[in-house]
Amino acid sequence: MAGKRNYYDILGVQRDATQDDIKKAFRKLAAKYHPDAGGDEEKFKEVSEAYTTLSDAEKRKEYDQLLMFGGIPGADFGGSGGRNRGGYTYTGNGADWSDIFENIRSGDGAFGGFDFSTIFGGQPGSGTRTNRPTKGGDLTMTVDVTAEEAFSGAQRKVSYTIPSTGEKQSLTVKVPAGAVDGGKLRYRGRGEYGTNGGARGDLVITTRVAEHPLFKRDGADVRMELPISMYEAALGAEVNVPTPDGSTCRLKIPAGTQDGKTFRFRDLGAPNVKRKGSKGALYVKVRVKVPTRLSAKERESLEALRTADEREYRKDVESYGA
Repeated sequence: MAGKRNYYDILGVQRDATQDDIKKAFRKLAAKYHPDAGGDEEKFKEVSEAYTTLSDAEKRKEYDQLLMFGGIPGADFGGSGGRNRGGYTYTGNGADWSDIFENIRSGDGAFGGFDFSTIFGGQPGSGTRTNRPTKGGDLTMTVDVTAEEAFSGAQRKVSYTIPSTGEKQSLTVKVPAGAVDGGKLRYRGRGEYGTNGGARGDLVITTRVAEHPLFKRDGADVRMELPISMYEAALGAEVNVPTPDGSTCRLKIPAGTQDGKTFRFRDLGAPNVKRKGSKGALYVKVRVKVPTRLSAKERESLEALRTADEREYRKDVESYGA
């Protein structure tokens, strides 16, 4: 164990060092190894980890107890045997070092309230990197619209709060005709404020479209099911079909139409938000309905038709029988 270093060795202080001694030692080493000063980032992590433990009274007490029993917590930092192999250490509760460095650069402090601005001079956050303009973050919100409004377009007046300032802002959201569920509207420069003269972020609004009882959306295409009677399917018919814009179109159903047959109407779907001035298609799937109750006359007629029908509907199925 003679070749291993503990946290006191890393900071270059005695076991009975005062908190002031520990802080002074860390200050000196941090100034030497801090990445923003061109230092060794791994060395900086090493001394920072040591300071994180020894500057906290409870952590230091637990650490000293482990040393008394022969353990060398925090040994082999970055060594060939792997970090802390077989040892014990505090690592900032699993903190992300990229976050820690960002906090340090912004003057927030990351180790027991240590102010790095006292090392580099000036006010907190006055380092070279922190003077760079930083764009503000995006803000998000959701707007609910009905299915009909999604087809034709709508407007909503919304209000929201800027987190950094508590400032209330409002704007009129224009939901475009053809809006889809989960679609996003981006309002540039309406998000969080930037820092050091950076631009504001954006406000991103997601449209949440309610389901329509008849029409189902597939982007700009619209799908629907049309019930028809077995008589209409067998004999053919012409049926009025509603469209998303509130008008109707005429569907000619050929005689002998089977259940599930789909008909396509071009340009009768929803407006295409990606191609202004164009629309998707309307797909109509027919569903043949069989009566569940028959009058005596209907039953007599259908039985006569069944008796006279000599078609072999199950020929392909019965060919597999014994």
